Amino acid sequence: MSKTHEIKVTKRELQRKGASRRLRHAGVIPAIVYGGSADPVAISLDHNEIWLAQYNDWFYSSILDLNLDGKVERVLLRDMQRHPFKQLILHLDFLRVNENEVLTAAVPLHFINEDTSPAGKASDIVVTHEVKEVTVSCLPKDLPESIEVDLGALEAGGVIHLSDLKLPKGVELPALALGKDHDDAVVTAKHGKEDAADAAEEAPVAE
Repeated sequence: MSKTHEIKVTKRELQRKGASRRLRHAGVIPAIVYGGSADPVAISLDHNEIWLAQYNDWFYSSILDLNLDGKVERVLLRDMQRHPFKQLILHLDFLRVNENEVLTAAVPLHFINEDTSPAGKASDIVVTHEVKEVTVSCLPKDLPESIEVDLGALEAGGVIHLSDLKLPKGVELPALALGKDHDDAVVTAKHGKEDAADAAEEAPVAE
C-alpha cells in the first residue's frame, strides 16, 4: 500500500500561454486536474517542491493528495512536460482517482541481491534488466510505490518473467491476462561472450 504524499496547490484561472509563462518565471508550475464527474480545475504548484519530488518513484506511481485550501483531492500524475534543455518543469497533468474503481498505473521495479546471485558473481555472465517498470491494475488503496524483484537465485541462462514477480495483495498485471505471449522477460542472465558473437553475426557487412 502506498504512503500518503501531500502537495499543497493553489487554484488559478484558465488563461493563455503568456500567463503560464509568467507563472513559471515566478517559480510556479501551471497544472490541470481532470477526470471523474467534476470539471477540470487549473492549479499551480511550487516549482522547487516538485523539482525535488520528481526524483522519487512515488511521484510517478503513488496516489498524490493535492491540498487546495484544506480540501484534499486524490490524483495520479499522468503527464509532465519538461523544458528540453533548462532545469524547468513546464506543466503537469493530474488524473482524479475513485477509491472504488480499479485503475492502471506504471510502477517501477526495484532489483535486489543481484551481486550475490550465482549469475551476478560469474565474470562471464551479463545480467540485463529488460524491463524497468510494469503496468499494474488495482484499487487505489492497493497501489504500490514499487515492486521488488529478488535476483538472489538467478543463475547463468536464467530468465525472470512477468509471471515470476511477487505482487502485493490486490495487484494484478493486465499483460498476463492477454496470454503466454505477453509474459515478457523482466531479467535475463546470458553469457557475455555469446552475446558479443551474436552481435557480430548480426552486424551488417560493409560493401
